Amino acid sequence: MSENTELFTTEGQAAKAKPVQPVVATAGKPVTPVEETPLQKLTSAIKKKVERAPVYIEVPERPGVTIKVSPNITQNQMRNWRKQAGEDSRNGMDATKFACSVIGHTTVGICIDGEEVFDDDGYELTFASPTILAMTDTTKPLPDCVKVFFGVDPHIEAAALAILDAAGYSDTVDTVDPTKES
Repeated sequence: MSENTELFTTEGQAAKAKPVQPVVATAGKPVTPVEETPLQKLTSAIKKKVERAPVYIEVPERPGVTIKVSPNITQNQMRNWRKQAGEDSRNGMDATKFACSVIGHTTVGICIDGEEVFDDDGYELTFASPTILAMTDTTKPLPDCVKVFFGVDPHIEAAALAILDAAGYSDTVDTVDPTKES
């Protein structure tokens, strides 16, 4: 089943998606489907948790190595990462430090040759994992460990941009006029 990545669906797409109808059973009577009202449909849609699936980002200078990233980023997180990167300082924001924050805070796993790697205790590896800190011979996850792990600053910034794209920060929202037919 393919995931719908559009911000809206067309009337034709909506007609194809047939929701499961709840049924009402009463003693001795046949089971009849209950039609869901538009309000009930909207309520169900709004109550579902909105979360983007993890994405995998290749580390260009490390063949076979990918990071597993959760692209669920809030505005508060973005604001904090920009502030930590010196956005309000006299020298301005350090783009590489900001990129390291994006990568470091969103990485939820590290893979080699398509297989996720776990530490000796069975935990997923992140840039704060003692195992990764030892591999990179660093003591601080941000920005040191991320920099050594990627090896090349432009790749760090490119990975951060890919993560922000996956989070939806480059998405556009189109207007739809429901009174006009296609």
